[in-house]
Amino acid sequence: MTTTSSPHIPESAVEAFVRVDRVTRTAAALVRIDTRNPPGREAAAVPALLDLMRAIGCDTEVFTSSGGRPSVLARYGTGAPGRATLLINGHVDVVPVVEADWTTPPFDAVVSGGRLIGRGAADMKGGIAAAVEGLRACLDAGLAPDADIVFHLVADEETGGAHGTAELVDAGLVRADACIVPEPTGLRVAVAERGSWQAGIEVFGTAGHGGEPALGRSAVADAARITTALHLARFHDRPHPLLGSPTCNVAMVRGGVAANVIAPACTLTIDRRTLPGESADDVYASIVRTIDASCPDVDYRVLPKFFCEASELPLPHPFADFVDACRPRPRPHTRPRSRVAPGEGFIGLSLGSDARFLRNRLGIPTVVYGPGSIEQAHGADEWVGIGDLTLAARTFARAIAGFADFVAQADTGRVSPSRQTGRQL
Repeated sequence: MTTTSSPHIPESAVEAFVRVDRVTRTAAALVRIDTRNPPGREAAAVPALLDLMRAIGCDTEVFTSSGGRPSVLARYGTGAPGRATLLINGHVDVVPVVEADWTTPPFDAVVSGGRLIGRGAADMKGGIAAAVEGLRACLDAGLAPDADIVFHLVADEETGGAHGTAELVDAGLVRADACIVPEPTGLRVAVAERGSWQAGIEVFGTAGHGGEPALGRSAVADAARITTALHLARFHDRPHPLLGSPTCNVAMVRGGVAANVIAPACTLTIDRRTLPGESADDVYASIVRTIDASCPDVDYRVLPKFFCEASELPLPHPFADFVDACRPRPRPHTRPRSRVAPGEGFIGLSLGSDARFLRNRLGIPTVVYGPGSIEQAHGADEWVGIGDLTLAARTFARAIAGFADFVAQADTGRVSPSRQTGRQL
């Protein structure tokens, strides 16, 4: 693709049809559905999602994973071969809550002080509502998009995506020219995100009487040395321009048997954040190398548990420019904890998302953009600003209305690999 100019869609023709009341009602209705994961309650949202998408003329399908977890697939358009396709991938599951920490019931979707408060308001039911409102605004304006607009409203993102986007990819059901993932980014366009490699580290010592600690070997003391080494480690010489340097957090420590016994064993649980291009083997090797260099006399074993790849859309990229050009320019109320490249408006995120499956496995140009901030996600009294919902909906309206023109202006010699495989809904 080659760089293209801003979409030539009059703002008054599309943005004026974004309705604050409607996008707020949609987001609130989704927040009121308890879709906590774990255990994985996405099925509770399926009837409402089907009604929502069918009401605006989408063809719909429910995809059920091998583990019995449903995702809703919806398409506005003909699905004709060669027709430009914009994918919007949003997850409907939310993280658990500690209700005692909330000042309002987490699934009541309270609107107060210009905010929608509730679990999932920011992450990411507000983003889904904004994307749906963007399509509705186009239709209300009489600007039915010339591209197919596909929504994948998926399960299981919060625990790794194996029962949602990953299985859709495996089944060959993901085809698009480009994708927007409406995670909370403070209304900025995110093009890179860290991954996560998690593991347990078993540290072995020698038990003895607590009154003579020098006569044994404390696994807790050795685990403390490992913890310090990992927290201070510099895993790369050159930071990523958007994601910074990799980090390692020792999140849990369990060890010892009694106050008067030298600890014979201790287990650490670690989370090593990764950069694009790092494999699970690369990260494992970096952990072992760090421990061996700092604690050569320690007896330990590393037990990998989970790996989520980092991903990025390399800049410059015309699709990133296109989405950025669609954004209304007022400054957002909140900003994510992220780094901004010098001279660039794009950001990187310390969190991971389903964007990695689309970027890494299918080569689909994918950006992450949505209302709200990661600072509000996952915490008590999670919220999204009504103003941010509205601004995000306006961005989606412009992107949806202008996407076919964007693709038409692109270099026809380049076709996304995803256009060549799988079936369309």
